[in-house]
Amino acid sequence: MPEIPPLGLLLDVDGPISSPVERRIAIRSIVEDLVTLASRGVPIAFITGRSDTFMREQVVVPLQRAGLPDGVRMFGVSEKGGVWFPITAEGLGEITIDRELALPEDYTTEFRELADLRFSDAMFFDDTKHAMISLEQNHDTSREDYVEAQEQANQAAFDLLVEYGLGARYGDQEFPDAQGLVNFRVDPTIISTDVESVLLDKDRGAARALDYFRESGELPTLWRTVGDSRSDYLMADHLHDEGFDVAHVDVRPADGILERPYRVITEGDLIHDEAGAAFLRHWVRALG
Repeated sequence: MPEIPPLGLLLDVDGPISSPVERRIAIRSIVEDLVTLASRGVPIAFITGRSDTFMREQVVVPLQRAGLPDGVRMFGVSEKGGVWFPITAEGLGEITIDRELALPEDYTTEFRELADLRFSDAMFFDDTKHAMISLEQNHDTSREDYVEAQEQANQAAFDLLVEYGLGARYGDQEFPDAQGLVNFRVDPTIISTDVESVLLDKDRGAARALDYFRESGELPTLWRTVGDSRSDYLMADHLHDEGFDVAHVDVRPADGILERPYRVITEGDLIHDEAGAAFLRHWVRALG
């Protein structure tokens, strides 16, 4: 019977793994340590709002180049649970899309036209998404200009959801559909405006990852989740609810550390991918 690994990891990508500024893995040790941990049998899942295209180009290819071996237990969940796929030494595997949670095509088309017309100076439409919509900050747009444009884009996305009668939420604004349901939300992040089903979130991604890992063997009892937003705590929430020994690593605690029944860890004064790198290096050393 195969040995049960001592640790499992659920990792957000933007922030703890890839630089939110450079939008790629900028710290080499992160790639090396992920390969080392996976080689030691640690099940690792990336739970992200990013697309499968971003995951392939900015995460999986660097892992392959660093020598990701055969037989690892590695999984990817994109678009907060709307898209998922195995990750192997051969690369990103077969992609599954939950099309039932996707936005209607006519809304997507009209919102893209609106975004290109009004916000293209500050944001671009991410056409690699399948289940959700994302407008992402242009690389050459200042933080100040982006924040101003993002606020307008958030409201425009919400107003269009209301116009289509889809049942929408944005911040304190809520407009149910004809059945009294709220089906979609506008979710701003530090580099994007996302429009997505209310059923898509990091706990859904965590559930998909655990289901996948159960198919390939026993699960560890000890887990760590890592993220930079308050919604990333949902990964640890799901693990805790299932009875696992879990702690969450918050790599952007300045946004406010949430009260939880499990331990919340910070990496001193380090934030974002520097904190993620320190976390991974700790576990490489701890597992010998």
